[in-house]
Amino acid sequence: MKYIYIGKVSNTHGIKGEIRILSNFLKKDLVFKKDNTLYFGNNKEKEIINTYRKHKEYDMVTLNGINNINEVLKYKGLNVYIDRTELKLKSNDYILEDLIGFTIIENKKILGKLKDFMYNNGNILLSITGDKDFYIPYNDYFIKKVDLENKIINTENAKDLII
Repeated sequence: MKYIYIGKVSNTHGIKGEIRILSNFLKKDLVFKKDNTLYFGNNKEKEIINTYRKHKEYDMVTLNGINNINEVLKYKGLNVYIDRTELKLKSNDYILEDLIGFTIIENKKILGKLKDFMYNNGNILLSITGDKDFYIPYNDYFIKKVDLENKIINTENAKDLII
């Protein structure tokens, strides 16, 4: 199993065991569904989603067989993961983790490789390592095409970000 980080339990909500997850994960619609499995903390403690709802910036879930706040307090502050295979991505779909190691190309010139990504004030920044390290915002202005087969990300205007 390959675990993918999807967020962090920020707190509990109410007395019936609902938990608040703060998540920037892009494909939440594939994760937060009844009967999907979530894994909590470094030990990847397994729990099944019973209900899901959105509340402000939080993803609110209840877990199967848990209906008391005291049973979920142990998850407060823990990271939340999903098993990669449970995402059920379509053949031409991807998650950001899949792109790590891809070559960044602009106008047939290699700018570097995708080393990592980070969330910054609601934006996603791709961390590129090359002759110089720099960041590219993950949006349509900069990212023009993702070629999964050849592991290439074609960009436009990204070279202007290299300092």
